[in-house]
Parts: sequence; structure tokens; C-alpha cells
Amino acid sequence: MRRMTGGVIPPTTDELKDIAKKYRFTLDDEQAKWFQGLIDGSLAAYRRLGQLPDDPLEVKYPRTPGYTPEAAENQYNAWARKCSVKGASTGTLAGKKVVVKDPICVAGVPTAAGSAVVESFVPDIDATVVTRILDAGAEIVGKSTCEDLCLSGGSVGSIPQPVRNPLNPAYSAGGSSSGSAALVAAGEVDFSLGADQGGSIRLPAAQCGVIGLKPTYGLVPYTGILPLENSLDHCGPICKTVADTALLLEVIAGRDGDRDPRQTGDIKSVEYTKALTGDAKSLKIGVLKEGFGWAGLMGLSEIFKDSAECEAVVRDGAHRLEKAGASVKEVSVPMHLDGPSIYTPLFIEGIGMQVFAGNGFLPGHKGYYATGAMTAFGRARKAEADNYSDLCKLTLLMGDYMYDRYQGRYYAKAQNLSLKLRRAYDAVLSEYDVIVMPTMAPAGKAMKITEPATTDSYIMETFNYHINACPFDATGHPAISVPCGKVDGLPVGLMIVGKHFDDAKVLRVAHAVEQLGLYKR
Repeated sequence: MRRMTGGVIPPTTDELKDIAKKYRFTLDDEQAKWFQGLIDGSLAAYRRLGQLPDDPLEVKYPRTPGYTPEAAENQYNAWARKCSVKGASTGTLAGKKVVVKDPICVAGVPTAAGSAVVESFVPDIDATVVTRILDAGAEIVGKSTCEDLCLSGGSVGSIPQPVRNPLNPAYSAGGSSSGSAALVAAGEVDFSLGADQGGSIRLPAAQCGVIGLKPTYGLVPYTGILPLENSLDHCGPICKTVADTALLLEVIAGRDGDRDPRQTGDIKSVEYTKALTGDAKSLKIGVLKEGFGWAGLMGLSEIFKDSAECEAVVRDGAHRLEKAGASVKEVSVPMHLDGPSIYTPLFIEGIGMQVFAGNGFLPGHKGYYATGAMTAFGRARKAEADNYSDLCKLTLLMGDYMYDRYQGRYYAKAQNLSLKLRRAYDAVLSEYDVIVMPTMAPAGKAMKITEPATTDSYIMETFNYHINACPFDATGHPAISVPCGKVDGLPVGLMIVGKHFDDAKVLRVAHAVEQLGLYKR
């Protein structure tokens, strides 16, 4: 039996040999014993660290753990958990009911990130955005269902059942913030929060006919939210109206001290609601040429027969902004066509390194670490790895192979080129206030849920919505989806992209689109 000192178990010589094999060097018995002695002597620092109190995030309001609702209370499978955490008695959100995506920590309320692997994890912290919402007088009424470990843009991979679109339950609600969009669309909550690493706020919002904003990278703190990839992580509102979206952003935006390294410079919230003038007077709108025609370019026109009609609805919505006082012209960013190729290694390799190798947090993350989540996930992934979804396994296999086989070169090059891509968009945005395009490409609108779901249908739904959305996770520009019409009774989303930290103007244009009355609920 090994001696445990201060909660730290020293390694055996066999464990050291296994570690050496992992790093492709060898140790004989004598060398392993020598290193064992050196390591044992160095564990004093770890023993002392184990005795020091951590620096947890504040939990200010009483709550109970809530419950998992039965089918009668969960018509669209959109609730992961129902609970009641009441905030301050007054505030700008007083009386509002808010649901948050499952990976957003609410102390005492189980968090599974949509996965059977970590379903027993109960956080002991409130995410900063949760505290801000409660301080503003709202009530957190539950956690919304999301895709398994948030890896899909569809809604068929959630545990235990697909999230269904309230507008037509035979269709996808989008993902991965599927439950957040569905519950708002169904009128079961006032506001919701989602997280977006490749379109996961905007895609479900577009499919459910509501508003979804991915704010500028770093504007909203990610502290206390289970991350996927530091350079892609965004948290933002999903609401029924642009005014509600602006109000919720006012509450959750702003610097979180030194806790979130995604936040650099002078980040602060502004009164976004005051930007909503209802018009687009004197604004210059660029309709992005390369944001259209993806189905044909990808050879999928026969599969997505409505894609061209959906794109026509978006073009019409953009040009109708001329009635609201805007100048609308076509613009071109040829590099947008390479945006998905630049994004893919960041997602595939970055998630493997951060979520699976780092238990959610990479070394060098100079901010707050959710140590309880790291422990829970680290233990679960060793004991429950066979329960990973096929998409999770695909991400792991491909990401590990590419990063190890090519020494991380493609991940590094993608990070470099994401800066170049940002400059390409910024060059157009230096002349135009915003650029617009379809939210969903190549599919254009929600797809029918295949029943029974197959791995192939799951993979197809995952990757056939996000082509226009994902580049802006890599570049960090603010982007919002607003419904601008319907095709075959299903909503079509128009995406508006603006300059970094010009979220107010993005909201203003979205409000102008909304006021045109192009989308009838």
C-alpha cells in the first residue's frame, strides 16, 4: 500500500515507467527508483498547497438543487434541470425568469454539459454571469439541455433525447444551446443564456425564430462556465426580442477583475438598450458575397433544395433596410471562404488539448480555474470514456492524430491565420458599419430530425449549419442572428456582424430588421 502524504500519493516506479513511455523515453528500474526519490522530496509544495484554502467564486443567494422534469413538464426535451434561485428584490431584471445553458455553473445544481460522462458533477460556485443576473433581480429557473459536451450544431445528440423545435417538433432546434433557444421560443422563460464556440448561440436562435447574440470575444466573462477552447469561448443572450437581448447584455457584460484572461483592455458594459432607435439611418450595410451559395459550392444543392430560397429571403431582408434609412451594397471578403478551414483545427485540436488532456483548462490559463469541474471531469473521463458520443470520439481521434502527427503545426497556423482573417473582415468594416449574410449555411433552415437518429444523421446535422457562423468565433467579432422571414413555415436567420466592441451597432441593425416586421411568429 502506497504512503499518502498530505493527500498526495507518490508515484510508483511502474507509473513513472508508463509516463516515460508516453513521452517516448525509457527508464530502467534503477533510474525509475532514483526519480521516484527526487519526486517524493518535491511533493512538500503540493502537500502545503493542499492545506491552503482555495479562492472560490461567491455564492450569494439561497437555492435548492432542483429536479429533472418528467416528460409532462418537458414537452420539447429542452430542460436539463428545473430549479429556483431567486436574486435581489429589485433590479433591471426583476421578475424575469432566466434559464442558463447546462455548462454554466449554478452552485448546488447538477451540471452535466449534456453528457452522461459528467452527469454527477455538482458545482460549488456560481458563474459570474449567473451572479450578475441574480444581482439584477432575476430568478434562475433551471439549466437548459445542450448537445453532448456542446460539440454539435444540431439538436439530435442531446442526452437522453433530441431537443425539438417548438415551431415544429419534427424539426431540429439547432445547437449546441438547443434548450436555451427552444425554451425562449416556447415562451417558458423570459431570457436565456447560451455559449458559442462555432455558432452555438446563433444557430439554435435562427432555427427557433428568436434572437441570438454572440458578443465580442471577451466582452462577457466566461468565468465559472465549463470551457471548450479558450480562443473560441463566448457567452451571450438568447431572447425573444432585440430589446430583451440588449437588456440582458447590459447586465452580463463587463470586466470580471483578473479572473478571465479572455478579457483584455478596457472592457465595460454600456447601455445597449439606448442604441435601439428602430431605424438604420445613415448606416452602411455590406451584404457579404461569399456568405451565399455554400450549398452549390459544397455540392449539396440537391440535399438542401431550399437553400437558395432561404438566401433570397436574407437578401430581401438586407435590402429592405434601405427603407429604414441604410445604404446597402454587396461587399466581398474572399478569405471568408477559407474561414471554416481556419476554424476547424482550433475546434478539433483545441478541444482535445483543453477539455480532454487538460480537464477543461490548459496550463497557462491566467485566470480562474473551476477546480471542482476539473476533478469531476478528470475522474469521469477515466472511468466513463466508453460513454463518449461518437462525435466526441471523432473529435478526440482526429484532434489527437493531427496535433501529434504534425506537431501542432496546423493548430498554430490556424491561430495565425485567424488574425489575418480578422483583418480581412476589419478592412470591410472600416468602410461599412456591419456586414450581413445568412446565419445558417449550407442548410439555410432547420432540418427534419431523423428518427431513429443515426450516427450519420447526427454528424450531418452537426456540420451543415455552421459554415457562416464559425469564422466569427475564430475572429471574435460580435454577431447576431435575427429572424427575417420563413420558408416552408420555418424561420430563416439573418446574421449581422460588426466591429469588435461595437455590439451596440450590431444590436441597432438587428432592431431595425425586427421593426420591418419580416418575421411573423
